[in-house]
Amino acid sequence: MASAEKIHRAARRAVKARLDGYDVVLVVSAMGKTTDSLIALAKEVTPRPPRREMDMLLTTGEQVSIALMAMAIDAAGHRAISLTGGQLGLVTNGVHMEARIQRISRARIEQELQAGNIVIVAGFQGIDERGEITTLGRGASDTTAAALAAVLDAEICEIYTDVDGVYTTDPRIEPHARKLDVIGYDEMLEMAGAGAKVMHSRAIEFGKKFQVPIHVRSSLTDTQGTLIMAETPGMEDIVVRGVTLQENLATVVLIGVPNNPGMAATVFAEIARHHIVVDDIIQNIYDGGNVANIGFSTRQTEADRVRELGQQLAARYGFRGTEVDENVCKVSVVGIGMRTHSGVASRVFQTLADAKINIHSISTSEIVIGCIINQADGHRAVQALHAAFELDRPESTKAPA
Repeated sequence: MASAEKIHRAARRAVKARLDGYDVVLVVSAMGKTTDSLIALAKEVTPRPPRREMDMLLTTGEQVSIALMAMAIDAAGHRAISLTGGQLGLVTNGVHMEARIQRISRARIEQELQAGNIVIVAGFQGIDERGEITTLGRGASDTTAAALAAVLDAEICEIYTDVDGVYTTDPRIEPHARKLDVIGYDEMLEMAGAGAKVMHSRAIEFGKKFQVPIHVRSSLTDTQGTLIMAETPGMEDIVVRGVTLQENLATVVLIGVPNNPGMAATVFAEIARHHIVVDDIIQNIYDGGNVANIGFSTRQTEADRVRELGQQLAARYGFRGTEVDENVCKVSVVGIGMRTHSGVASRVFQTLADAKINIHSISTSEIVIGCIINQADGHRAVQALHAAFELDRPESTKAPA
């Protein structure tokens, strides 16, 4: 969507699908760097713009795109209509800039499809119960698409992007990254949540919940991309499928927290009340079990809000202080094969040790091992782990784990 030429290319894809006999619903995002430009403009006006007004501002990018796309389809001789999230009936909760979809009405879309229109929907946005405009978070147009595919019982949800599929890691970091033909919902969900930027994690959640296959492919070519689908027999034979890097993180440590029953619940209830998303929670007990340090990670953009909130909590509950480190990242290895293979953790830690990369903290699940490290070590960590697990090689030729 970065130029008129690319808009016409996307329009031709939609028209081709319509001519092939499909009803077509097209979800579009803002043109090129429009969202980034709008955010920068807001920051020029005020360093801390109100979140409601940011939603009002940022949704204008998608409104421009849907109108231009409808014009392009009309110019190609086919009928189209553009709809904002509010016009569509996509209802969210009231959390500005991080809203969650509550429900989507089928009525308007079905009406327009029956009238012979290609329906063009503004991604990334909706309205809450009061009619307030909300956004779903950066990169969430694919979440809109996956949610619509689920509601409409679509045969498939195709995500067109500037890459030709899902890779074993970011090719910009590791040139030997390899494109995956197929990946399971669980692996893709973990990769997206751990920093893989090709797909929004909530889009995968919708796909998994409603069993909608998602095809990630290039907007520039007609080649097959990566199919995200339910796990099939044999997927667990592959121990690690990818390495991800989540940059621009911050770690927070609440120091000297009284180790009383319910204190952690009180702290995180207050954090949740401020709509701050946390990850990798670690608690260390000391001083005979009377005091704890509670640490967690969050987005770097939340660092100032977390620092201010930590100071308030310290004053209210008698903490000794708050430490915030804004120069960290998280490198993770992902693979459902970890459920049935041992030795993955030791290889991860040894690989990072050999690369002289210090680990601040570790988090694990059934299919993920994640390490918080210094921001400056992020790219080296990805390259080292990608080589250690031989992810550049075709899966049938890899050495045993």
